Amino acid sequence: MPEEERPPTLKDLEARLKKAREAISPKDRAGWPAGGLGQALRLVVEMAAALAVGAGLGWLLDRWLGTAPWLLIALTFVGIGAGVRNAFRAARRFEQDSDEKDKTGGGSAPR
Repeated sequence: MPEEERPPTLKDLEARLKKAREAISPKDRAGWPAGGLGQALRLVVEMAAALAVGAGLGWLLDRWLGTAPWLLIALTFVGIGAGVRNAFRAARRFEQDSDEKDKTGGGSAPR
């Protein structure tokens, strides 16, 4: 059988898969969009989740202890603080990753 008609071997397929996997960064594979929109979405979700957990825990404790609305208010502020702290930490990570890409030449060209 001529080489052009022969189906690709398993080694050829493995080489092509390895090349394709190397082209995709680990963050792209994590499920988040790769660009700035994905980073912004992650920050918003982290802040909203921290706020919801703080307010929800405060509401439940207020109902259980009969201290309404004081624990709700206090834990809502704790949730806001935790959300802002998480957002700053994530933004710092994004900045470090961006700096590393720029140093290695992996960043995209400005438009």
